[in-house]
Amino acid sequence: MKWEQMPLGPLQTNCYLIANSIKECLVIDPGSEGGKLIHHIRKRGLKPIAILLTHAHFDHIGAVDDVRDQFNIPVYIHRKEKKWLANPAMNGSIAFMSQSISARDADHLIDQEDRLTVGSFSCQIYETPGHSPGSISYYFKESGFVVSGDALFAGSIGRTDLPQGDHGQLIKSIHQKLLTLPEDTIVLPGHGQETTIETEMESNPYLNGF
Repeated sequence: MKWEQMPLGPLQTNCYLIANSIKECLVIDPGSEGGKLIHHIRKRGLKPIAILLTHAHFDHIGAVDDVRDQFNIPVYIHRKEKKWLANPAMNGSIAFMSQSISARDADHLIDQEDRLTVGSFSCQIYETPGHSPGSISYYFKESGFVVSGDALFAGSIGRTDLPQGDHGQLIKSIHQKLLTLPEDTIVLPGHGQETTIETEMESNPYLNGF
């Protein structure tokens, strides 16, 4: 399996295209610039089969409906944030962008840590709340990477001063879930460059002592 990172929108939120050998792909966090993203997917000859969301903040959902409607594919999100998609006050767009950003309801709600299988793709879901109550990470064990959303970044962690953010809970999520993964696991964050579990264990100043 191959992955590709596409920073989109004013906050350069990372959208990830996870593709298999027959060019089917998962679209993770299509945050903005739907036309640009769709054009890139078509140019690469990819065939999207689902949209997976790490959480429902506005900068991760702005192109959800564009991509969903273009390719007629389902959307997955954690149950705790099912109402956030359609609510600009809850997803933060009104407060931070002074405009309404929304998407229609998700097709599938995730409510527990489990193995998620979509077509030929399979990954482990980890609940990693703290940045938001329904934040989840997608771990592709066989390919050695985890999509961490805004939980863990290269040299940093997600902000927790947003509504329903919880710093202690985020640290616990990172420590008990993400840092238990093999040290050579590649971390694909919601913003910025990729990193590894080993690198963050050794040098992330927010995780000192963990």
